Amino acid sequence: MNPSRKSSNKHFYSNIRTPREQGKFSNGVKINTNLKEIEEVLTKGVEKILPSKKKLKELMRKRKIRLYLGIDPTSPYLHLGHTIPLRKLRGFQKLGHEVILVFGTFTAQIGDPTGRDEKRRPLSLQEIEKNMATYKKQASKVLDLSKAKIRYNGDWLSKLTFKEVIELCSHFTISRLLEREMFQRRLKKGKEVWVSEFLYPLLQGYDSVAMDVDLEIGASDQLFNMLIGRKLVRIYKNKEKFVLTTPMLPGLDGRKMSKTFKNTVNILDTPNEMYGKLMSLRDELIIQYFTLCTNLSQREIKEIEKNLKKGKVNPRDVKARLAREIVAIYHSKKAAILAEKEFERVFKEKKLPTHLPEVKVKGKVFNVLRLLVITNLASSNSEAKRLVLQGAVKIDGKIEKDWKKKIKIEKGTIIQVGKRKFLKLK
Repeated sequence: MNPSRKSSNKHFYSNIRTPREQGKFSNGVKINTNLKEIEEVLTKGVEKILPSKKKLKELMRKRKIRLYLGIDPTSPYLHLGHTIPLRKLRGFQKLGHEVILVFGTFTAQIGDPTGRDEKRRPLSLQEIEKNMATYKKQASKVLDLSKAKIRYNGDWLSKLTFKEVIELCSHFTISRLLEREMFQRRLKKGKEVWVSEFLYPLLQGYDSVAMDVDLEIGASDQLFNMLIGRKLVRIYKNKEKFVLTTPMLPGLDGRKMSKTFKNTVNILDTPNEMYGKLMSLRDELIIQYFTLCTNLSQREIKEIEKNLKKGKVNPRDVKARLAREIVAIYHSKKAAILAEKEFERVFKEKKLPTHLPEVKVKGKVFNVLRLLVITNLASSNSEAKRLVLQGAVKIDGKIEKDWKKKIKIEKGTIIQVGKRKFLKLK
């Protein structure tokens, strides 16, 4: 296969970027060979390095390496879980190495089967383009994009011929691919495993060949896919490709961080949203969030952990510091201080938020479920009913538990859902 082979066909992918957008590298940039700083990058927030940390460290001291992180645009939002490998990419960037951020414009059309008990819904090109609209803006909160390349794997994967795909497949066996845990679960339950899902890791692995990289970074759940790329680089490039995995960040409630569970902290959350969400974090996850999501040194984090274990500090106060640290990273220190004051106002002093969003509705009387849906406080009548029955809905400060109730619309009526959603009718 020749990843640089040109095609006469016109593809969507070739039109969504320009050389300026990709960023430029200065060949004169010197790499940082300080052992202590390299060790920090290869230790903090790192789960595995294959084949070995020692070999990677030696290579990093010898020359500039090329590394990448791939993200499939399956959602318009990047959350804190995405920032863990992004922050690691930034660490290599600061050491002077060549970093590439790859958006999976082709692989997103197949859908990564990793960890899925059902086939992932493939996305259309239009959905992918819409999801990616603010990815650069979000990624720039972590990476210096002026010193990074942005690539789209549709640029090379869409140009592979059927013959080349067959050749790619010839290096792997079905029995090897079927070893994956989620496929085994499906088969035991009598569920289907689709051929396209077998192709996903092969295509992701080919990204490493197309870009001729030395290292791939990804969350621990991507280890299988990254090892496929490692094998392909050995076959097509006759060289070593390193793999570095970062831990999976749990959601606020301890489950997998997912928009489905509504336990994410998104990069584009407002300072108040971000701070409030982090204050709801389970206590046992505090140190993990400090380690993976802040700029504090390992020494500082160990001191915080020791004080927590000895009961010298209140977990709530430590969580408040965590929230300030994270909000400051994605917004500013001033925004973090203001968010903390607003949180104290609402949750400690039991006052209304300083700024309430206002919504105008047409009509004088609404069923409470309908009212929650049209004001976007609930996504559906079923969700609205669940919220009402849980006692999570307040109208002018009073809990409303009757989901059949008709609400008379009056100017200035305040609706609250849960602890953080407020709005005023106008």
